[in-house]
Amino acid sequence: MAGHHSIPHFQNDGGHRLIEIGVREFMCTGASQPFDHPHIFIDMGHDDEKVCSYCSTLYRYNPSLKADQTNPAGCVFLSKVA
Repeated sequence: MAGHHSIPHFQNDGGHRLIEIGVREFMCTGASQPFDHPHIFIDMGHDDEKVCSYCSTLYRYNPSLKADQTNPAGCVFLSKVA
């Protein structure tokens, strides 16, 4: 499937201070290209929050969300296929 990742990727085009996500292991991409940063793997472990060391976005685990959902909506990164 085009644009599908086995590990969810999230972006912060809106400059949100906090993004709630439904997974504890994910990739942060920063913003959409060309304003992205190196796509880094983040593992919350048993914690409920983790800050991206590149863009300082605070990610919070929310078990009521699915792996492809965010709060606020629209923060799931979808790769563009040529």
